Amino acid sequence: MDGGYQGPTRPVGRGGPPPPQQQRRGPAQGPGWGQPQRPRQNVPPRPPQGGRRPPPARTSVLPTTPAGDRPPVRFDPPGGGPPRRSPRPRRRGSWRRRILAFVAVLLLLVIGFAVYLDVNLQRVDALPADSATTSDGTNWLIVGSDSRAGLTDEQQQELATGGDVGQRTDTIMLLHSGSSGPVLVSIPRDSYVPIQGHGSGKINASYAIGGPQLLIETVEAATGLHIDHYAEIGFGGFVGAVDAVGGVDMCIPQAIKDPKAGLDIKAGCQELDGGTALGYVRTRATAGSDFDRVARQRAFLSALISKATSPATLLNPFRIVPLGTAMTGTITVDSSDHIWNLASLGLSMRGVSGGDGVATTVPVGGTPTIGGESVVRWDRTRAQALFGALAKDEAPPKNALGP
Repeated sequence: MDGGYQGPTRPVGRGGPPPPQQQRRGPAQGPGWGQPQRPRQNVPPRPPQGGRRPPPARTSVLPTTPAGDRPPVRFDPPGGGPPRRSPRPRRRGSWRRRILAFVAVLLLLVIGFAVYLDVNLQRVDALPADSATTSDGTNWLIVGSDSRAGLTDEQQQELATGGDVGQRTDTIMLLHSGSSGPVLVSIPRDSYVPIQGHGSGKINASYAIGGPQLLIETVEAATGLHIDHYAEIGFGGFVGAVDAVGGVDMCIPQAIKDPKAGLDIKAGCQELDGGTALGYVRTRATAGSDFDRVARQRAFLSALISKATSPATLLNPFRIVPLGTAMTGTITVDSSDHIWNLASLGLSMRGVSGGDGVATTVPVGGTPTIGGESVVRWDRTRAQALFGALAKDEAPPKNALGP
């Protein structure tokens, strides 16, 4: 032995003290020397150098069933009741599209019906091509002929129209419209006026001689007004139009019985059907004869057109379709006229019947007998004042109104 200290030595034998135990290191120190290395479990990877360690993910511990399954999560509302479903949003756009589609279809039907009526209008070259007459405003010449077109033999007998003895004009009216308001002037068919190329005679003779063109030329020469549009309707169209609107209400001032016109009507306000109305506007069996007749024609035509253009008729397909069919089948217009021109005519007539216009007769100066026939002579001074005002599109003076 060299005499140096070599540390304690383990005694040999049983009686010696036990060897000192190694101190157990904490988890951060790792296993001690001589202890087996344990595999690392669920050790997160080290963050990159210079970075931060991400926070650990939070996990919720859910209860488990005896079988080991987790029950579905239920979130009860604060009130404790069953969960409420959110209300279904209203589809406003769908209703709007339906309404627009309905309006579009309705508009197409209206346009289609108007085109149908326009195509089926009877047209004739009525306006003279060489007319030199000028005037302001718009002038219609409205003619009611005694044409039996569209009537069967039985209907002619029922309506007491007589045989077809040639087409004549039972009614002649001039409608002026413009800034001064509508003015409807009745021209007696026995008015004695010059007829171009045929001397002087009754104004309705010009129609019998030369048709609508000669009639318009005669009216323009007598009144000084330029005729812009022409409309003619026969017996059949008149009756059909009245029946299509469901009759026309009229107040009859006195009872009239006229077998020649097929009329037997009592006094008072009543609804006239087509056959009764035709007899009412044709009869002369009153004290005023032709002057009463033109007044009745003017009043009834205004009432008829007023009802035909009312919303109750225009919005009712069961009335407007038969009315349009009856009118287009028997009404005759100039070759340049269309259905919208007739609509303008209806609005002007409605203004007259509504009190916004003037309804009158050509001023009459006398009823002499010429050539064995009773004729009507105009009061030249008052007639010139009436037609002179209309030519300037002015309201006619009251002293120029007839008869």
